[in-house]
Amino acid sequence: MKVSIHDREALLAVSPAALSAYARSEGWIQMETYRSHSDVYVCENRPEIIIPRNEHLGDYASMVWNLIDIFAEITNEDQEAVYRNLITADRDIIRIQTVDHDHNGSLPVDDGAKLVCCARDMLTAVACSLDDPRSVYRPSANQKAKNYLQDFRLGQTDQGSFVINLLSSVVIPPMQMSLGLHEHAQDDPISRQVTIRLAEALATLRKATDDTNSGNQSAFRGTESKGVSENLCEALATLTESLSQLTISLTWARTYPRKQRHVSRFATNDAAILRQAVKMFRSSEPQHDMTLAGFIQRLTREQAAVEGTVRLRTLIDGKNRSIDVVLSNKDYDRAIRAHATKATVIMKGDLETGGEKGQRLRLLEPSITGIIENDDAQMKNT
Repeated sequence: MKVSIHDREALLAVSPAALSAYARSEGWIQMETYRSHSDVYVCENRPEIIIPRNEHLGDYASMVWNLIDIFAEITNEDQEAVYRNLITADRDIIRIQTVDHDHNGSLPVDDGAKLVCCARDMLTAVACSLDDPRSVYRPSANQKAKNYLQDFRLGQTDQGSFVINLLSSVVIPPMQMSLGLHEHAQDDPISRQVTIRLAEALATLRKATDDTNSGNQSAFRGTESKGVSENLCEALATLTESLSQLTISLTWARTYPRKQRHVSRFATNDAAILRQAVKMFRSSEPQHDMTLAGFIQRLTREQAAVEGTVRLRTLIDGKNRSIDVVLSNKDYDRAIRAHATKATVIMKGDLETGGEKGQRLRLLEPSITGIIENDDAQMKNT
């Protein structure tokens, strides 16, 4: 049974850009202007169509309905299917599909909620990696990522196992399109940049997982530059532990198409490797804004240098550890005085462990925030 679309508000939701992009993707070519508000499109062995340039026309809804009727006839689909293609024609679509063991298009509530939450976490991770590739991201650490997710939408589910659709914000084509299908440009809208980054990260993650299965123990090293992180691995590990199969595919907006299609598949047997990757990334990521108290063991500064290196003896997790710290000349001079009087030095910075057993700790972006003279236990603040 074919379904017909007559709801005026639903018809008004279809944008002129979506109509034009859909027509071009189906073979129509813009031929000439019709009055001042529309364009004529032609295609061999197909009817001539008129597509409005804006939605402010009084009969815009009826024009959309007429076009949907023509598209449905040409593609041999019902109007509802054509409408759903049109309503997302100007958006990138991330389609996440999992196996429905009951074959009724449903999931347990907990699994469904987990799927949506982990999808959000995946997007957040790759959005953060655009400007700042790193192993681990703290929650809400990147304002651009937060802004992007505010525009992201959860689309209608599809039939077939259990499927959710994530819709990017509207993808507007550039002012000048290059010949052929567009591949990538630095001035792409943020929504397109994040979608491309997700494709890159998932492909890299899939390869690293396969290489690990083949015996490569360092397959995940350096993948941060491709958008892989602890956060992305955590989201996928959580999903694959609960869902036996997961397929993530990308459909590019018809308003701004790309040649390359992307599909990534993960399964329960990938979960263990993804969990190991999570541990690896966490062990190599600096602990941010750590405050340490200890004594200066060693001082090293070359002549005319603008900074010097000290070794701080301190307690970390109840164990005595030595940390190499590169200080500015001002803080290095303070460290010299503290060493001479055996004073306790208070430092703040990002603690890097390196992730390798036996590797010496380092404090990144360090500063001396205080010195406690042991004779009077008075704090001298900066």
